[in-house]
Amino acid sequence: MSPKRRMKILLADDGSQHAQAAVELLGELAWPPKSRVTDLRVFTSGQIPGIPDFEHALQKTKERLEQGGIATQTNLVLGEPAAKIIEIAEADQDDLIVLGAKGLRATLGILLGGVAQQVVEYARCPVLVVRAPFQGLRRILIVTDGSPNAGYAVRYLTRFPLPKPAELRVMHVLPPEQHPIMMTSFGGVWQTAYVEQALFDESAAALEKQKRKGEALLEQTCELFQRNGLEAASVLKRGDAATEIIDYVKANQIDLIVAGSRGLSQFKGWWMGSVSRKLIHYSDCSVLIVKAPGKE
Repeated sequence: MSPKRRMKILLADDGSQHAQAAVELLGELAWPPKSRVTDLRVFTSGQIPGIPDFEHALQKTKERLEQGGIATQTNLVLGEPAAKIIEIAEADQDDLIVLGAKGLRATLGILLGGVAQQVVEYARCPVLVVRAPFQGLRRILIVTDGSPNAGYAVRYLTRFPLPKPAELRVMHVLPPEQHPIMMTSFGGVWQTAYVEQALFDESAAALEKQKRKGEALLEQTCELFQRNGLEAASVLKRGDAATEIIDYVKANQIDLIVAGSRGLSQFKGWWMGSVSRKLIHYSDCSVLIVKAPGKE
């Protein structure tokens, strides 16, 4: 389902191949009428001699987007990139920030504290981090842990201007199995001790309960998509959340991951934002991180 309300998008453009991939992605989405893209280039004091080149590049991108029917304006500002991107997005009340996963000077991927990571951490609106090369949005994976933020990300995706056709998959990752193994000291050495069968039965029952809850969550999420005119398949895994998601993405050639910025689980600290952070760092595809309104 395409959004009915016009959207304001801030494109953080540094001229890199990943920024160009972001331009390609923007051109493929089904934006509602009167939506607007601001093509923003932030430069530092050491880059002042390059201003004419920056202006030329911004104009070329503007023309490229407008050829696809997307109203575009340009903005060239001096400052620290991450801070300026966040500041301008907040001042303009943008609905979405789009930026490349790696800048011109990044050779080892996204580093902790890099521009993309800082924007994801501190921006108030959703952030779409795009990886090159862009090969379309055919397969989209939304991950959920049942938290309010994950629920908001799901609802946000129902209003996102997805291209048609796009294949949606909803994934939930159960916590790793924790077998009831006890350790005992014998002769000053800690050794594994046998436990009663009842403890194993209790553990198996707990795992089965987790599985049923996970299946119910996936079913509810798929039904929500269906009510909004979107079909989605469910995927249930167990293990380390980030590892399972990234492995699935690689094995199934996923083009976009959608996730909330934080999660909630009966295991304290199970997500705590670390999963979305790892997805930004290590996944091979683009990632859309969604925060609920008013969240820091």
